[in-house]
Amino acid sequence: MTDFTLRPYREADVASLAKYADNYNVARFLRNAFPHPYTEKDGQQFIASIIGDSPTKVFAIDMEGEAVGAIGLFPQTDVSEKSAELGYWLGEPFWGRGIVTRAIGQMVEYGLRTWDITRIFATPFSINVASQRVLEKAGFTLEARLRDAFYKNGEYMDELIYTKHLNNLL
Repeated sequence: MTDFTLRPYREADVASLAKYADNYNVARFLRNAFPHPYTEKDGQQFIASIIGDSPTKVFAIDMEGEAVGAIGLFPQTDVSEKSAELGYWLGEPFWGRGIVTRAIGQMVEYGLRTWDITRIFATPFSINVASQRVLEKAGFTLEARLRDAFYKNGEYMDELIYTKHLNNLL
């Protein structure tokens, strides 16, 4: 089992962030706000935008002192205030080791301790089968499929909505 920790990002993570984020195979499964190519300037802007969040919403996935990915939980507002959206990515050299599945478990526990939420959801692209498997292994259930809801790289894709209802965990 591969060891990792979740920790807040720090300014010193810019180089490792750019190293692992600057990968088409990572960016192709993320929203357009995640640039490709991914530069150190992008990393600086990202870290500056999240440093100081209290409570922390986005954590670095740290392996041996290096930020190799990210995972975040984003509480919603208004009538969705009891829900939070989960997002994550991991550098390609670390895929297939069960890291994200375990990181999701840690984020679910963190979300329960930190916010008054009863539902966590994630919206992987329909072509991202690996992310779907990760969510299922972490106890999430496919709740909805929105046909052709996403458009990226000239391709329409279904938006999948995976959820974990926390009422039964309380």
